[in-house]
Amino acid sequence: MNFTQFDRLISLKPNVAAPQEATATSLDGARVTFSLASCGKGIFRLRVNPIAKPDYGLVSSKTDDSATYKPGETSLSVSAGGATMTLSSDATHALTFDLQYKGKTLLTSITDEQFRGMAKPLEATRIASFAVTESQAIASFALSSDTPVYGLGEKGAALNKRGQLVSSRVEDALGVNTDLSYKNTPFAWAITPNGCWGILTHTTVDVAHGVGYAQWSNRSYVIVAEEPQLDLFFFVADTPAQIVSLYHQITGKPENVPLWSLGVWISRAYYRDEADTLKTAREFRDRQFPVDVITFDGRAWQDTPTRFHFNFDPSRYPDPVRVNNELKALDYKICCWEYPLVSIHHPEYRTYEQSGYFLKKADGSELIYEWDTDKKTTPFGPTLTPLPPSGLVDFTNPAAYAWWRDEHKKLWALGVDTIKSDFGEQVPADALAHNGDSGKRVHNVNAQLYNRCVYEASRSAYGDEACVWGRAGWIGTQRHPLQWGGDPQSDWEGLAASVRAGLNHGHSGSPFHATDAGGFYGATQPEPALYLRWVQAAVFASHVRIHGIGAREPWCFGRDVERIARDFFEIRYKLLPYLRGACDLSVKTGLPVMRSMALMHPDDRVARGFEQQFYCGPHLIVMPVLNRDGDVEGYLPEHDGGWYELWSGLHVDGGEVITLNYDLERIPVFVKAGTALPIGPVVQSTRPLEGLTPVVAVAEFGSPGKQGYSVCARGTALVQEGKAWRSYGQKIMNVRRFV
Repeated sequence: MNFTQFDRLISLKPNVAAPQEATATSLDGARVTFSLASCGKGIFRLRVNPIAKPDYGLVSSKTDDSATYKPGETSLSVSAGGATMTLSSDATHALTFDLQYKGKTLLTSITDEQFRGMAKPLEATRIASFAVTESQAIASFALSSDTPVYGLGEKGAALNKRGQLVSSRVEDALGVNTDLSYKNTPFAWAITPNGCWGILTHTTVDVAHGVGYAQWSNRSYVIVAEEPQLDLFFFVADTPAQIVSLYHQITGKPENVPLWSLGVWISRAYYRDEADTLKTAREFRDRQFPVDVITFDGRAWQDTPTRFHFNFDPSRYPDPVRVNNELKALDYKICCWEYPLVSIHHPEYRTYEQSGYFLKKADGSELIYEWDTDKKTTPFGPTLTPLPPSGLVDFTNPAAYAWWRDEHKKLWALGVDTIKSDFGEQVPADALAHNGDSGKRVHNVNAQLYNRCVYEASRSAYGDEACVWGRAGWIGTQRHPLQWGGDPQSDWEGLAASVRAGLNHGHSGSPFHATDAGGFYGATQPEPALYLRWVQAAVFASHVRIHGIGAREPWCFGRDVERIARDFFEIRYKLLPYLRGACDLSVKTGLPVMRSMALMHPDDRVARGFEQQFYCGPHLIVMPVLNRDGDVEGYLPEHDGGWYELWSGLHVDGGEVITLNYDLERIPVFVKAGTALPIGPVVQSTRPLEGLTPVVAVAEFGSPGKQGYSVCARGTALVQEGKAWRSYGQKIMNVRRFV
């Protein structure tokens, strides 16, 4: 990146007639408008060179009328809720930014200077605090050496982004091994001794984040947006959890998920026909594996050369209603795959194209998306065969949006319960949308519009029982749950990266996440130990699905794996009362079900360093086994009363690093002292529960606190009356206490 190409903004002149606005002058004499606003306690908005453009409803903000604006001769500040944001300049200092919280400095402009600053003080910093070109804009902020930075979407790399160059661009990532990712959120937050800050870059274009990236500046956070303007939301609070909550105030509160979605999902790439599908479904029941959802992946139910169409391939499913009814008789919910493209070989393609349902080329002519079939780079092969040239649905066209949404009624009528909304990352830069926007600006938000459309279709049919199984996303994915991390490599590092990706997704405001348990692809099928360790870790995520190319049924990996996997499937269902309570907390607080140590213990430097263990809800710490030897090094923070191992009740004091070794039967899971853990019945699906999560046993860990035991469950699923525990009014007789 050549930062000398940017025109630095050096001086500021407030607008007397508009106290929220100011004009900045650049080195080259250009004039750029700035505006400041308070959008509620702990939220500020800074706009640089605002340009009229299509609004995709990614944010919703109202100006705080109680805020105080203070223009100076060359400065402008806004104060609200114990925080103050200031822009200023003077004869020897270019335009700078300062954010104060509770009387202390929380964030400032870049402080990294270079030699030429001695001769040219207005160009002293290595990178400009604020600058623009005809096609880009940047903002640069100082980072102290010990400031960790988190968020920025579902990435498989380290949770602390220091030292990374992170790209916010929705991509068909084909795995979790690089910076490429399906779900990108240009929202970062940091922990400092004076509080926490967060920054959301509100845009639909690509954004690069140099987070202490040494090739740019190892002491700065540099934001580069691929458009000549910036719209930045700043969040200030005491804790990361509060920062995420403020983010939700602007981008939308999370929607909850139905109980059945918390059960196990099964899938494979792919079931060949109805006989294969029904055989697999029956075998799970015969072998007594609890399961709720079976998935028809793309090639499992679509005619690939002509897809996508809202019906089953008639050559393999002459009577899809009969097949779906058989699955429902086995207590399965039915999930069908889709993507937002229509083959040029689809019988109705030309009708759809002439109706304006597809994106066009920049000159307004027909756009046909061609998949990568180059021998050196194509992802296609004998199992995942090449896909047809296709039109890309234009979700900016209200007619196309309504068409795609309403076509789902055909699937609901066939008995389909939910959609795996795959892809959405394919919009080329030279596309032209119905609303006049370019492909460059639509590319990232397309995934959001697509998933919003499918979620609305589900909500219209199923109300609160609706959800989607989405792959790609941008700002606000929490509004249409849920998402899964697609296509991890089937090896130990693929498992580790998938855990990190889920935690990074949670850091970015989305509380629900799953992975392809067992891994999606690899030169060889997953080894039995890897498959089992993946299942064991996935059981403690918000959602769990087994999926991949080739066999993913537990019995395909040997009798021991089958037995242990069945045990963990049952553990998943026993935890449903707790998991449902954790989901409710996620909607209420914004905290994800899978919570990193940094999110839960921001002031504990040791805890923050353990990035591959996580909280499941508020009370359980899970330490996934990420190697075939069963070795685990973990950390239990200090906690009154310590911790208890879930399986044995063994007590550990906490405040220490522990080295463990677990055989295939279990993984390390620890429960906070003072917790009463609700345990549900073993059922083969959630259907018999009729929307409830009855508790049949309670495990008390340690002594109760002053307010009694801490409980995570919904409503009256678990309440204590005196010394007795009750679930929906029924006394629970099976109570065990670990001391």
